[in-house]
Amino acid sequence: MKTDICIIGGGIVGLATAYQILKQHPDKKIVVVEKESSLAKHQTGHNSGVLHSGIYYKPGSLKAINCRMGKLAMEAFCEEQEIEHELCGKVIVALNEEEVPRMEKIYQRGQENGINCKIITPEELLEIEPHAAGIRAIHVPECGIVNYKQVCERLGEIIEEKEGILLLGEGAREIESSNNEIVVQTSSETIHASYLINCAGLHSDRVTKMGGNEAPAKIIPFKGEYYELNNDAKHLCKNLIYPVPDPQFPFLGVHFTRMIDGTVECGPNAVLAFGREAYGKFDLNLKDLVESLTYMGFQKMALKHWKMGWGEMWRSYNKGAFVKALKRLIPEIEAKHLNSAPAGIRAQAVTPNGAMVDDFLIQENKRVINVCNAPSPAATASLNIGATIVENLSSRF
Repeated sequence: MKTDICIIGGGIVGLATAYQILKQHPDKKIVVVEKESSLAKHQTGHNSGVLHSGIYYKPGSLKAINCRMGKLAMEAFCEEQEIEHELCGKVIVALNEEEVPRMEKIYQRGQENGINCKIITPEELLEIEPHAAGIRAIHVPECGIVNYKQVCERLGEIIEEKEGILLLGEGAREIESSNNEIVVQTSSETIHASYLINCAGLHSDRVTKMGGNEAPAKIIPFKGEYYELNNDAKHLCKNLIYPVPDPQFPFLGVHFTRMIDGTVECGPNAVLAFGREAYGKFDLNLKDLVESLTYMGFQKMALKHWKMGWGEMWRSYNKGAFVKALKRLIPEIEAKHLNSAPAGIRAQAVTPNGAMVDDFLIQENKRVINVCNAPSPAATASLNIGATIVENLSSRF
């Protein structure tokens, strides 16, 4: 099989990249290789469905730039393709005086990033979210919700309509590179491509290495476990309620998210997953786990943040501890209001010195582009990440 571009990964970043290439270069041949039998099976398919505003991210960072532009592009795509979405708004709540300076710093970032947001009083907070606690809050009316799996399904249809190939159930086994081409061997196909784009998400570091490059960071899988509010408690959250995050960690803390289908998710915590695709509480991939535990970068990170990690593990196995964390935001929440919901796994890139990579990380050489780190808000930003990759590739065509 011969093609101009081979993309590994059928999640939202890979599909958005294929879509942008075919939109700007309709003459190019594209093959998207996905090891699963359907699209968006992993990070994208377990996404909370939030259209992020970009308020948290350092001004000028890849996250900030791509999130802002990507959100506008995603809204336009959903309008054009008649995909249900809603700009429902969100509140970021300071629960005590200690959190107020951190909240104000987030607000300042929002101002610098051009986000429509304002600091509100407890009275104004209760008008927006009548059951939320907080002494002050940031209201971000432009935040929204969408079903990213539905977005991926439509992207896949458009790619095929434009004669792109979705090669499902075909994982990349070997990659060989030469001056003239890239050869990708799957379980049953040999693909000869001029360029390769690695959007493998949870396996991006392995695909980077398979392609002959040194990954700048290793993917450590962190599982996010969720609960769902039952019908008796859905009214307690109207839209999106978030805490002020701890700046030491790239996680946003447990929060409440109304989904586009009307359900309300609570979570996630962030615990080490026992495998890159180990979604169940007792799922185990021994090879993945040993690789994580023996990686010096993980060991350094764990030594530095062991107290936080222990708290997350405790909350994972103790529903009462999880409820206690949720009650900080909505005091009326009780254990009886919560039903278990599917977990997700975040591909967290960790450097050898133990630092958690917080920004998008893209590595390039003559024929290969590796998306080495694309955590949240990658789904929101995906169309702009794809457009950026196309811009880099266009000069080589």
